[in-house]
Formats: sequence, C-alpha cells, structure tokens
Amino acid sequence: MKHLLKYFLGLFLCISANMYSQEVSCTDLVDFVKSEGRKVGTVSSYQLIDSSWLKSVSCYDVDGTLAVIANIKTNDYSLYGKDYIFCGISKTYWDAFYYGYYDLGRSFGERFHKYIFDYKCDCY
Repeated sequence: MKHLLKYFLGLFLCISANMYSQEVSCTDLVDFVKSEGRKVGTVSSYQLIDSSWLKSVSCYDVDGTLAVIANIKTNDYSLYGKDYIFCGISKTYWDAFYYGYYDLGRSFGERFHKYIFDYKCDCY
C-alpha cells in the first residue's frame, strides 16, 4: 500500500509539472529556427505562383530535427503572409513534399496537406 501511495504521488507531481510547464510562442520558435537552423531547402514564391494559399515553404535542420516554416497568405490580395511552423518532419516526408516523388501531378498545396500539415508545432 505504501508503494502504491508513492506511485500516485509521483504520478500527480509529474502531471502537475507538465500542466504548468513553460510554453513557447510560435513567433519565438520561428525566429529561433531561422537563426539557429541550417536551411535544407525552400519552395519559393515563384514555384508557388499558382497556389491560392502558400507563399513559400522552407525546411530547416536544427540539431538533427527538421522543422518547416510555411508562409501562408492571409488573403488573396495581400503581399505578405503569416509564418507557421511545423515540427518533427521526417526527411522522407520533406523529400516527398519537395520533390513529389510519390505524387506526380499533385500540387505543392496537396502535397503540403499530405506530408507537412499534421505536424504543426505545439506553440501559442
């Protein structure tokens, strides 16, 4: 019984620590990745000229982990978009998005949804 009580007390402390852990803003995370990461590849705005929502997509390697920063249009007429960050992308998924190996004929937007979109970082 004593061991069970210690187990539940330890579990409670772990859960409490996770609930109040410090979060990072997406803006700070984007700035960190751009300054500390090594750029692996970019899909530029001229390659995305036909996209209705993507302006540019860049992949960065930060200590062996890939992060993707996508600049997404805020509306149809804006010259500027907003940066969104996606974390933990595998090299295979980045290559599938970038080169379109497995999805010939699919647009960058379709490939983005298939390979990158579900990996949005946990930031605010």
